[in-house]
Amino acid sequence: MKLQRLLSYVRRAVDEYNMIEEGDKIAVGVSGGKDSLALLTALKNLAIFYPKHFELCGICVDLGFKGMDFSGIEGYCRNIGVPLYIRHTDIGSIIFDERKEKNPCSLCSKMRKGVLHDAVNELGFNKVALGHNRDDVIETFFMSLFYEGRIHTFSPVTYLSRKDITNIRPLVYVPECDVKGFVNLYNVPVLKNKCLADGNTKRESMKSFVKENVMKYDNFEEKIIGAIKRAGIDGW
Repeated sequence: MKLQRLLSYVRRAVDEYNMIEEGDKIAVGVSGGKDSLALLTALKNLAIFYPKHFELCGICVDLGFKGMDFSGIEGYCRNIGVPLYIRHTDIGSIIFDERKEKNPCSLCSKMRKGVLHDAVNELGFNKVALGHNRDDVIETFFMSLFYEGRIHTFSPVTYLSRKDITNIRPLVYVPECDVKGFVNLYNVPVLKNKCLADGNTKRESMKSFVKENVMKYDNFEEKIIGAIKRAGIDGW
């Protein structure tokens, strides 16, 4: 996928949900994965021509796993002109070594968000851009349905009153396959996830479920997004 196509998806989401206002200071949560780096690139290029001016930075939460090398994404951020701040933590050790969590994802997500939001406040930014793509929206919808028995998925825009931070998700219309195509085409230096639970989670199971149904039903993903909008789910 070329940059122009990525920008068209992002511009649509940003405009439709009023994600960016004049003078915003937006921190992108940079995991080093394909989604967060594609998002960082898109917002950097969007800032060139978008009528509302905004400031941009990247914040990376290092979970402390051995073998994590951030030099590639540090160099990438320098090349595109976006400051990157890395917060080093022992979250991985706490979850796997000390607590020995059998289902680590929820606690890890909560702790990681806490570090990210604290960094955002310290740096004086008011919004966090998260790299959830269209596939993530759909997978979360089915996870909520099957595991919690409710019609729900995350919102394109969420205000966190306790932190006075607004989360925005400009990739909600971007198919995951297009994100992969983008990072491959532009040789974006994606960082390999060293988490011990990577590839063995409920989300991976749900990803397989969605792929199976995409093969069975025409326009399956577009229909689910349409259903989410019509269902009156908060924020959609």
